[in-house]
Amino acid sequence: MQLQIVSGPEGGLPAELRAQVWALQEQAWPSGRPDPGLSHDPALDPQSMLLVDGDGRVLAALDLLGKEITHAARTFTARGLSCVVTDRAHRGHGHGRRLVAAARRAVEDSGADLGLFTCDRPLRGFYESAGWQLLPGTVLVGGTAQDPFPSDRPGFDKVTMAGFCSRRARAARESFVGARIGLHPGTIDRLW
Repeated sequence: MQLQIVSGPEGGLPAELRAQVWALQEQAWPSGRPDPGLSHDPALDPQSMLLVDGDGRVLAALDLLGKEITHAARTFTARGLSCVVTDRAHRGHGHGRRLVAAARRAVEDSGADLGLFTCDRPLRGFYESAGWQLLPGTVLVGGTAQDPFPSDRPGFDKVTMAGFCSRRARAARESFVGARIGLHPGTIDRLW
């Protein structure tokens, strides 16, 4: 099976591909809503990555979001994974892992200092196998400063994953372990 990764701004995806991505997201997280169009706050520079087969079928998809964060009195450019999904009919073939590993490289190639996101605890090994690192005890605080949405809130079972891309981020790695990091992506993407 010939596969290719299609990347670009979320708003620039062809309508046919965007419809397939929405169908995969509904498969994983049913909302019952019609396709809302764009899923992310444009201020976060949403970039979509899709794994597409030779027939134009989307097998897996994810979005990369980005912003500057301030941590330990320093500013870093961060990008994070959002809406990672693989078609149920095509799971178990490494498609999601291939796409998540490609996203790790895309974060590095983007010039970001680091990749930073949360995932459900049982998915930790999956992300580690694709090149991401666990940040033990680290909590991402989403939402806004006025209305925070922390990843350790009751009912969540999240871990924080990272990839340190720049020299300055690698030098500051230990400051991210066990920390509360103010991500604050806003009210649309409350936590990526």
